[in-house]
Amino acid sequence: MSNHLDPAVRHDIVLLFDVTDGNPNGDPDAGNQPRTDDETGQGLVTDVALKRKIRDVVPDIKPGDERYGIFVEAGRALNPRIEEARAITKGTTEEQQRWLCDRYFDIRLFGAVLSTGKKEEGSKTAGAGQVRGPMQFTFARSLDPVLPSDHAITRVTPTKQEDIDSGKRTEMGSKWTLPYGLYRAHGFYSAGRAGKTGVTSEDLKTLWTALAMMFDHDRSAARGEMRLCGLYVYSHHGAFGAAPAASLTSRIRLERIDTEKPPRHFTDYRRTINDDDLPEGVTFWSGVDLWP
Repeated sequence: MSNHLDPAVRHDIVLLFDVTDGNPNGDPDAGNQPRTDDETGQGLVTDVALKRKIRDVVPDIKPGDERYGIFVEAGRALNPRIEEARAITKGTTEEQQRWLCDRYFDIRLFGAVLSTGKKEEGSKTAGAGQVRGPMQFTFARSLDPVLPSDHAITRVTPTKQEDIDSGKRTEMGSKWTLPYGLYRAHGFYSAGRAGKTGVTSEDLKTLWTALAMMFDHDRSAARGEMRLCGLYVYSHHGAFGAAPAASLTSRIRLERIDTEKPPRHFTDYRRTINDDDLPEGVTFWSGVDLWP
């Protein structure tokens, strides 16, 4: 088995993706404009948004597989699923958690707060406690400041019939985009936690496939063109690991080739990888790399 598919060892991940003429992650508290760091102007994409894209594509990778259900799913309430685990297992919180982990891919990988819903008779707590997942992502941050633009758009028909009857023919709206942004996120996989949630090598294979394909199955007019530019995994020889994560992720470096003009493509950056003298017990795997 390849090291990057081994659920019993630690993995440190670097994820690179870009957006062209789109909004990678709107902020509902700011009129849905692209998220930015107020001090540096760099673009941000939350870890929640990244995990949402993974959740959305997994059912396409594993259609009909009961082990690859999605717990946090649009249009589905959480409490009935927790109560289903209680009714089926009729056991302890730990038994309920094991049943939920075995059924839902996103609980096995990302964890979940399961302490909601009704309290069982005689119990002081509700739900099935909390599962700490082995796979966690940081916010993604653009390498350079981004410049959000608000575009006025016109719709050729109003929303209400009475507006048409009164002679109104169009309605105005707006759309936020970025001309370009190259984003970087890191991920960290804990083998110790994975052993408790039951992660398998097939789960890791599904995760890497989901990361590679998630933007291709999340198209929308608002997001413009988004693509995964790089997926790099440092795998250790054991659960504890052989080196600090920062010493490995920092081996992947990007720099602007021409600092006099704004970047508009990932090839406007030079990507270098220093993997010649990896610490003993660490291997490197490149799942996606668009740089020539």
